[in-house]
Amino acid sequence: MKRKKHSIVFLVVLACSIMGFVDAIIQPGYVIKSAIKILLFLFSPILYAHFDGECNLKGLLTPKKGVKIAVLSGVGVYAIILSAFLILRDVFDFSAVITSLSSSTGVTKSNFIWVALYISFVNSLLEEFFFRGFAFFTLKDVSSRMFSYIFSSAAFALYHVSMMIGWFGMELTSLAIAGLTTGGILFNLCNEKSGNIYLSWLIHMFANFAINTVGFILFYSV
Repeated sequence: MKRKKHSIVFLVVLACSIMGFVDAIIQPGYVIKSAIKILLFLFSPILYAHFDGECNLKGLLTPKKGVKIAVLSGVGVYAIILSAFLILRDVFDFSAVITSLSSSTGVTKSNFIWVALYISFVNSLLEEFFFRGFAFFTLKDVSSRMFSYIFSSAAFALYHVSMMIGWFGMELTSLAIAGLTTGGILFNLCNEKSGNIYLSWLIHMFANFAINTVGFILFYSV
């Protein structure tokens, strides 16, 4: 069990570290970055499952109960994120977000809609498969429940730090990390009850809808 636990932790830390280096240092175009992320976040769990015959990744992708609650929760998350932006937009300077996105990933007005659709539907599922499916469910089978909750949520939050470099000041970045960690814990709770990743995916999708709405407002208001 310890070997399996250490293998999962190692693969998660390695994949997140590589993506952090790609996001913060290499800064390729969005298409290349997405391809690297797919390779790391999709094939790391598949590689692990290849050597661990007891790992059931397919079971995580089976829709079950609770979809209606997830949709309602997602709508609530959307409203909270958008409301927070509208309240704070005059308190914090969000203009750096657009500058950072354009310079580091090549996201511009002309391709923003397509990137937003990818982030909302595909990227959200990829992250849920990796952080909730692999870093939580698979880890929980070979480790303690508490460790799985803390590790998967912290990995999810810290992974996003490299993406947010240059976006906000320290105060807003710290607030975002705290929110992401809390969100990761809540996602795990939802999934643990349903036995799959679809509930957190739906909520994650609506959160991305809100973030992309904010991006749309920032891009098209300048």
